[in-house]
Amino acid sequence: MSIAVTLMLTALLIDFAIGWPAMVYQRIKHPVVWIGCFISYLDNVFNRADRSRYTQYATGALTTALVVGLTTITAATISHLLGTSIQGLLAQALVASSLLASRSLYQHVDAVLKPLRAGNLTQARESLSCIVGRDTSAMHDSQVAAAAIESLAENSSDGIYAPLCWGLLFGLPGIAGYKAINTLDSMIGHRTEKYLYFGAFAAKLDDAVNFFPARLSALLISVAGGVVTLMPATAADASRHRSPNAGWPEAAMARALDVRLSGPRTYQNTLTQEPWLNEAAKDAQAADIEKALKVYWKSLTLMVATLVLTTLLV
Repeated sequence: MSIAVTLMLTALLIDFAIGWPAMVYQRIKHPVVWIGCFISYLDNVFNRADRSRYTQYATGALTTALVVGLTTITAATISHLLGTSIQGLLAQALVASSLLASRSLYQHVDAVLKPLRAGNLTQARESLSCIVGRDTSAMHDSQVAAAAIESLAENSSDGIYAPLCWGLLFGLPGIAGYKAINTLDSMIGHRTEKYLYFGAFAAKLDDAVNFFPARLSALLISVAGGVVTLMPATAADASRHRSPNAGWPEAAMARALDVRLSGPRTYQNTLTQEPWLNEAAKDAQAADIEKALKVYWKSLTLMVATLVLTTLLV
């Protein structure tokens, strides 16, 4: 089995088993937090409203290059120092596991499911607000369920499959570099007045590195959900989504559960008219979150099995 595959599978298993323990987070925070602090520092230094849009774009691109470059170089140095002995690979896998989100994603979505299933809509909304950027205060139960499922689908792509893909290609530097790009997009890749030009380069780069993983995640979800024959319909829905990538796993999950997702939503008191995915289907309910979590685990198992089988055959 190749070193990269061994490294990524071990990292995924570690993340499955223990995630990033709260005790460790309290002591040293998290690698993504460190990256985020660096981004915030550069944002404060370079992002100025009185600069021209060209200057904002250039300084945003410079910020992206510095963050991705330093993160990748740091990861490459750690990889080189640890080496490829059994102990070295295990240590590398431990670092790489912190850049995956398989366990935490499940826990966050399950934290929405439990109160929603118990009829505690207020608690479900509060739990949902931890994983989505939209206003959850006035959501009814089906909107909460749909938003949780959408978050599960989208984050399975950019929180698990995408970092795994880049880790398989380039080892620890690949997964670290990807995570830096994804964190940049989440922090400065917004179409707001402050980040429209400054974050444009980061947003486009994030679109590029997620292009293949998003479509891979849609395929895995479709196979796990038993709806692979509906991939043409999934592709059609994904093409109408606001994001060139997020629509793929969301559309696949909508078909797998036979529910409609996306649609109108509120961000910062502004209603946006997003298109429906699988529009003719029923509204999502708490039971559909539970089904989505099962599809999620099946897709992860399928990914692991495919990696192992492919490596053994090759």
